[in-house]
Amino acid sequence: MPSGTDGVAPVAEVTDVRALRALAHPLRNRLLAHLRLDGPSTASRLGRVVGESSGATSYHLRRLAAYGFVEEVEGRGRSRERWWRARHRLSSWQAADVVAQEGGAEVQEEMIRLQLDGHARVLAAWHAQKDRLDPAWAAAASLGDHGLRLRPDQARQLADELEAVVSRWMSRHPADVPAEGTELVCVLTDVVPLREWPV
Repeated sequence: MPSGTDGVAPVAEVTDVRALRALAHPLRNRLLAHLRLDGPSTASRLGRVVGESSGATSYHLRRLAAYGFVEEVEGRGRSRERWWRARHRLSSWQAADVVAQEGGAEVQEEMIRLQLDGHARVLAAWHAQKDRLDPAWAAAASLGDHGLRLRPDQARQLADELEAVVSRWMSRHPADVPAEGTELVCVLTDVVPLREWPV
């Protein structure tokens, strides 16, 4: 997919289970998230943010680079200071493609666990921070759960339509490009089948 004016592509379509395994490492996942949300950084700065040594973050950034998730920023930094940036705003993969590869089921399970943990952290952070935000955010924030009865093809169509809407907004308002009057907003979109609603 073509890159935007800042050189960051909208999405990385991951088809190789080895690349997804690299992304399934919790620290690598966090490092990539910070680069996507906050823009370019160094291993040292990222280390301070995530509570790891610069040696550890540097190693994991190189592993992410090996699979094309991040890259060095040309012409930035001095001597041994290397700046890194995300190459894509988000990563996408088809579970069926991953599971069909050797070791794919385990990697898919790890990615689901990381995503669920991430969603829980986002919602907990919003709940803890909401009273410190401008009151206008109380009206703007939205939590929703909607029950529908769909066939698998309909659920896929719904997920694709939701993804298209969010992708359009992301291209116009990327998280790593601050603008006056804005806050970081997280949109969680989950389409999951349930045998019965948990109560």
